[in-house]
Amino acid sequence: MPALCRHCLTTFDDGTRCPACRSPRVTAHPELFDLSIAHMDCDAFYASVEKRDRPELADKPVIVGGGRRGVVTTCCYIARIRGVRSAMPMFKALKLCPDAVIIKGRMDLYVEVSRQIRAMMEELTPAIEPLSLDEAFLDLTGTARLHGAPPAVMLARLTRRISDEIGITGSIGLSHNKFLAKIASDLDKPRGFSVIGRAETEAFLAPKPVGIVFGIGAVGQESLRRAGIDTIADLRRWDRADLARRFGSMGDRLWHLARGEDMRPIRAHRPVKSISKETTFDEDTADPDILDGHIWRLAEQVSARAKARDLAGRVVTLKLKRANFTTITRRHALSEPTQMADRIYREGRALFDALGGPGPARLIGVGLADLCAADAADRGGDLLDPGAARRAAAERATDAIRARFGAAAIAKGRALR
Repeated sequence: MPALCRHCLTTFDDGTRCPACRSPRVTAHPELFDLSIAHMDCDAFYASVEKRDRPELADKPVIVGGGRRGVVTTCCYIARIRGVRSAMPMFKALKLCPDAVIIKGRMDLYVEVSRQIRAMMEELTPAIEPLSLDEAFLDLTGTARLHGAPPAVMLARLTRRISDEIGITGSIGLSHNKFLAKIASDLDKPRGFSVIGRAETEAFLAPKPVGIVFGIGAVGQESLRRAGIDTIADLRRWDRADLARRFGSMGDRLWHLARGEDMRPIRAHRPVKSISKETTFDEDTADPDILDGHIWRLAEQVSARAKARDLAGRVVTLKLKRANFTTITRRHALSEPTQMADRIYREGRALFDALGGPGPARLIGVGLADLCAADAADRGGDLLDPGAARRAAAERATDAIRARFGAAAIAKGRALR
C-alpha cells in the first residue's frame, strides 16, 4: 500500500513508521497518489497565531475573544478538550477552563498570516478556492509532472513549510471531490492528513449522521429526522424523485451526496459578491450590550476582510436568527460604498434597533453586499452625520498604527463587551 512520511516526505510501501527517519507520522492508503482534490484547514487558526507569538503559552489553554461579558471567538485544542467551544459565552468558558488565558483577537494580523499561507498555496496550483482566512480547497490535478511528485507529497510539503516558516499547523483532507475532501480534513485534527478514496466512499459515508453534510444545521437535521432520516444510509433508501418532492433542490443534492457524488469544480476566480461574518451563541441571548459588542466585532472583521481585498460595499446587511430558529435579514443601501468598520457597525446597529426588540437570538451576522473597488469608497462623508469624516480619519489612523506596531496596539472599548 502506498505510504508517505509527513515528517521527511519519504514515500514507501506500507508500514506504520517511516523507514528513513522512523517517524510515526505516516499516511498510507491504496489511492494516496491517485487523488488530487484537497481541503486544507489551519488548526485553531487565531489561537495558533497567538501561541506562535507568545511561546510561553504553548502548554496553556488559550481563548481568543472579548471581555468577560463577551464570547469565545475561537480557542486552542487544550481548551477544547475542557469543553470550550466557539461562540460560547465567556463566563461559561471560564467555568469550564478557569486557568485559560484570554486574548483579544488581532484581525489585521490574521489577515496577513492568511496572505502568507495563500502565497504558498499558489506555488502549488492556481486552482484555489478560499472558504475563509484559514481554509481553502485546492485542485492539484495535472500538477505531478510540474512538481515531480504526486499531490499528496506536495500537500504534506505545504503543511510542513507552513509549520516551519509561519509557525502554525494545518490539516489536509484528500479525496476525489470537494464534499469528501472537506470531511476528510476534520477526521484527524490537529496536524492531520486523511484520505477518502473512491473505492471506500459509500462504505465510509453509510453510518455517518446526516449532519456531516455541510449546510445541514439543527433545523435541517430535525426536518430529515421527522422523515425517518438520521444517517446517510437512511438517505440512500429514498428514491431520488421522492427526496426532491419532499425537500426540493436540497433533496436532489442530498441524493447525490449520499452516494459521494459532488461535481462542483474548484472555482479559483469566483467573483466575490458579498463579505459577511456571523456567530452562533452557545446560549440564546437578548442582552443588548452583548449583542452590541457582537455587532461591533463582526463589523471589524467584515471591514478587515474588505480592506484586505481592496473592496467596499454599497449595502450593509444584518442577519438575526431567533431562539425559535426563524431568521430575520435586513439590508440598507448606503449613499456611497464603504469599507470602514465604524460605518458598517453604525448601519448594522441601526438595522438592529429598527427590529424593536426581536427577542432572544441564537445567531447574529453582519455583512457587506453590492461590492466595488475600494478606490470608490468613503469619499464624500455623510451630510446627515457631521462626525462621520472625523471617525473615518481616526479609523485610518488606527489602521496605520496597527500596521506599524501590531494589531493589538489599539482597540475600541466596545470590542471588550
